[in-house]
Amino acid sequence: MSSFLALLDSEQVDEELLVAVTRVAPVIASKFTPKSTTGYLLVEDASTDTNQIITHLDNGVVKAIVPLSLAKSLLGIVPAHRLLLLLDVANVSAVSDSVRNAVSGVLLKTSTLDMDLIQSVSRFFVSAAVYVLSPDPPSLSIMRKLAAISASVVIPFSQLTLGSTSKNSISVADAFLAPIVSDRSDGLFPTVVSSDPHGQRTLGLVYSSRDSVFESIRTGKGVYHSRKHGLWRKGETSGATQDIVRIRLDCDSDALEFSVIQNGAGFCHLNRASCFGDLDGLAALERTLASRLADAPEGSYTRRLFNDEELLRAKIMEEADELCRAKTKDEVAFEAADLIYFALTRCTATGVSVKDIERSLDKKAMKISRRPGNAKPQWTSKAEHPQAESSKVEGSSRASFDRNAPIKMRTVEISAVSLEERENLLKRPVLKSDKMIAKVRPIVDNVRARGDSALRELTAKFDKAQLDTPLLLPPFYPLAPEAQQLDPAVREAIDVAYSNIYKFHAAQIDGAPLVVETMPGVTCTRFARPIARVGLYVPGGTAVLPSTALMLGIPAQVAGCEKIVIATPPRADGSISPEVLYVAHKVGAHAILRAGGAQAVAALAYGTETVPKVDKIFGPGNQWVTAAKMLVQNDTDALVSIDMPAGPSEVLVIADETCNPAFVAADLLSQAEHGIDSQVVLVASSLPEAMLAKVEEEVDTQARALARVSIVRESVAKSLIVKTQGPEAALEFSNDYAPEHLILHLRGASGWVNRVKNAGSVFVGPYSPESCGDYASGTNHTLPTNGYARQFSGVNTQSFQKHITSQEVTVDGLQVLGPIVATLADCEGLQAHANAVRIRLGV
Repeated sequence: MSSFLALLDSEQVDEELLVAVTRVAPVIASKFTPKSTTGYLLVEDASTDTNQIITHLDNGVVKAIVPLSLAKSLLGIVPAHRLLLLLDVANVSAVSDSVRNAVSGVLLKTSTLDMDLIQSVSRFFVSAAVYVLSPDPPSLSIMRKLAAISASVVIPFSQLTLGSTSKNSISVADAFLAPIVSDRSDGLFPTVVSSDPHGQRTLGLVYSSRDSVFESIRTGKGVYHSRKHGLWRKGETSGATQDIVRIRLDCDSDALEFSVIQNGAGFCHLNRASCFGDLDGLAALERTLASRLADAPEGSYTRRLFNDEELLRAKIMEEADELCRAKTKDEVAFEAADLIYFALTRCTATGVSVKDIERSLDKKAMKISRRPGNAKPQWTSKAEHPQAESSKVEGSSRASFDRNAPIKMRTVEISAVSLEERENLLKRPVLKSDKMIAKVRPIVDNVRARGDSALRELTAKFDKAQLDTPLLLPPFYPLAPEAQQLDPAVREAIDVAYSNIYKFHAAQIDGAPLVVETMPGVTCTRFARPIARVGLYVPGGTAVLPSTALMLGIPAQVAGCEKIVIATPPRADGSISPEVLYVAHKVGAHAILRAGGAQAVAALAYGTETVPKVDKIFGPGNQWVTAAKMLVQNDTDALVSIDMPAGPSEVLVIADETCNPAFVAADLLSQAEHGIDSQVVLVASSLPEAMLAKVEEEVDTQARALARVSIVRESVAKSLIVKTQGPEAALEFSNDYAPEHLILHLRGASGWVNRVKNAGSVFVGPYSPESCGDYASGTNHTLPTNGYARQFSGVNTQSFQKHITSQEVTVDGLQVLGPIVATLADCEGLQAHANAVRIRLGV
C-alpha cells in the first residue's frame, strides 16, 4: 500500500509538483489526466453512467473510486483490484460482505481523524487498503499512527510542497517517508535499484537517506547516500545517470525500491548494466539486435532481415505457424522464442523498443471491455490432413473437437480412389528434419563443448532436476533407495518378460563363423563381434518405461557388448524409476546417464568427463531425440551410428468377417493412446457393414473409458478405415504402407504371414494383441516407423553385432586365383594391386 494518495483538488496545479508526486504516490483526479501514469479516478456522483467508468478504466485509469451504489452496479464487471469504495462515516455500516469482497480497498471521508473508527474500518476491510481523507492537513505523527493500523492518508495537492514541511503544507518526501523505519544504527535505508519497466532487472543495492530521497523526488534523478562520502548523485561524473520512474516502500516499511531508466554504460562501476551480471532475456536480445542493425554487413542474412520487409514478414509468418503446430512444452517454448526473435527484429528495424512494447501491453492489461475475439477470415480456415484430400473419404475430422460427437475414424473405399489419392493415404506426418536438426544443434554443441556442466544445466532446465553428477554407477539394485519402492508384482512381471525376451534374442546370436571355400585353396570366413560400447535411450521422467529398457538391454547383453550405458530422464528429485533400475541391474548395465533429450544423445555420442562415449545409440524418443540421433550419426568426429529413424507409433489392423469387433477396437486404441500423431489404420477385408459399424461402436465406447481419451479423440479423428475386397488387396495396401505393427484378424491368419513383405512386427490371430509384443512375448518392440519397414528391421541381437570377414589363400590357391586378380587390377589401371599378386607368383 502507498504511503499516501495525492488528490488533485484544483485544475491549476504546479507541473513540477505533479511530476514529483507521481514518482512516489498515485494521483486521484475527478477526471482522468494522461499526465498521471498511476491515476485513480474519483467518482462522487452516484448517477454516473457505469459505462463511462469502464471506458476510463479501459483507457488506463488504474483504479476507480466509486460510491456504494455504483460499486454494487459494477460487481462482477470490474475486477476487485481496479475498484476502491468511497465511503463517509454515515454509511460504513451499509457495506455488505459481497461489496467488501468485490473491492480492493476503501477511501473514507471523515471530518475528523477518529483513530478508533478508522481502526474498526480497517478490521472490516481486512487485507484491503484503507485511505482516509480529512479536511485538516495530517501531521507526520498522524501518518505514522495510521500506518500502524494499516491505513494511509489522502493529501490534497494544495497541502503538498517540494519544500520543507510547514504548518499548512507537508513535504512530498516527508509524506512518502513517514511510515519508514530504519533498522540500521546510521538511519540509512537499504535500497534496491531496478530497471524500468516493472523492475524487470535488479541493477544494484545501495543506501538512501532522507536527504537523498528528497533530492531524488525533487530532481527526478538517482540520488543515494554513500556511507563514505554522503550524498551521491549517481553518474554525475561518469555520465551513467538515472531517471527516476518510481520509488516504493517494501511491505515492512524498512527498505526502498528505485525503479529507474539507466543511462550511459550501466549501473555497475565495471561498465556493466547490473552489479549482478550482464543483461539476459529480452533486454539482452534487444541489445544484440540493435548492435546487428548498426553493424551487420551488407548482403548478410541479418542485414537482409532488416532491409527486406517481405523476407522478415515471411519469417514471422513461418514461425507463428510453427508455434501453432508445436505440441510439447519444450517445443512451444522453442517456437515462441523463434517468433519473438523475428518480431523483435521487426521492432528494432522500425525503432520500437521493448519498453514501447511493454507500455502497449500495460494498456491492454488495463482493458475491462473485451472484444468478441473472432479471428480475421484469412486465418480461420483449417489445414486438412493429407488423407482428407480424397473426395471419396467419408466423415469429417471436425468431430474431434466436439466432446459429444462419436470418436470415429474416417473411411475410404480403396477401389474408388485414384493413384494420387492412394499415395496420399500412405503418407505420414512429415518431420521437418532439417529444421529440427537446426534446433538441436546448439544443444548438442553445448554438451560437446562443456560436458557435464552443460548436462547439469540442461537437466535442471528441462527436467527440473538438480544433479551433482549426471552418471549413476552400479549396483543399481537393490541398494539404490529408489529400488526399495519396486512393487513385487511388477518385479515378477519384469522377470517373466526378461526370460521370454532373453530366450528369443539368444536364439538370434550369430555365434559360429561362416566358412566357405570358394575355390580350392581359397577360404572366406565371416564372423560376428559385439559392438563394444552401446548407448540405450529409454524415455522417462514422468513416464515409467521398463519395457524399453528390456527391449534394448537384453539384446545388448546377449550380444556381449563390453559397455552398456542407459540414458533416461530423471524425475524431478533426480531419481530414476525403480523399474528401470531393476532392469538395468538384470541386463548388466555399466552406467545410467540421468539425462534425456538431445543433451543425452550428445553425451553418448561424444562422451563427457564422466559419461563414456559409445559406438552406437539405440532407442525411441520424441522429435528432439530423433533429430539429435540423425545429427550425430552424420558427424565424422562422433564416429557413432544409430539403430534407425523413428517416428510416431503406428498400427495397421487387417480384419475380415471372422474378427471380434471388440478385439479389433482394442488393438486400434492401444496405439492411438500413444499420442495425437499416432497412426492408426484399419483395413477392412470384405468386412460386412454391420460388423464394421460394430467395430466403430466399440472404438467409441472403449475410447471414452480411457484416461487418455483426449489424446485418443484427436488421433482417431486423423485415423483411417480402408475398405478392400478380400485379404489379397488388404495385404497389398499393407505392404505399401509398411506399418510398424501389423495385426491379422483373418480366417487362417497364420497362412497369410508369407504374404507380408513390409512390416516391423506381425501379430497373428485374435489372441495375439500388439501389447504382448510391446512387453513380454519375446520379440522386440523397437521397430521401424514412417514406412521405414521397407528398408529397416526392428532391433534384434544382430543390431548389437558387427560382422567381420576374413580370407586365407594357400600357395596353390594363389596360383589359380592370382592371375584372375592381376587381370582385373590391370583392367582398372591399379598397377600396385596387380603387383601385390605378381610379386608372390614370381611373375
